[in-house]
Amino acid sequence: MKTRLLKIGQLSRIVGVLPSTINFYTNEGLLKAGGRSRGGYRLYEPSYAIERIKLIQKLQREKRLRIDEIKLKLKT
Repeated sequence: MKTRLLKIGQLSRIVGVLPSTINFYTNEGLLKAGGRSRGGYRLYEPSYAIERIKLIQKLQREKRLRIDEIKLKLKT
């Protein structure tokens, strides 16, 4: 069965962050889009994107890591 990809607005509502935050994470290389829709919208694989955003948020809030530190941590 093929997993249905989410548009940024759908993902935003699920994880409770603004679409601009998701765009920022994507532009910074912290989150990868699974492709684009015919209309040019970024599409995200739900289980990966949800878990990744939760991890980024946890590292920011609990560990007080900066974006550059999170990038390094996620590469290892």
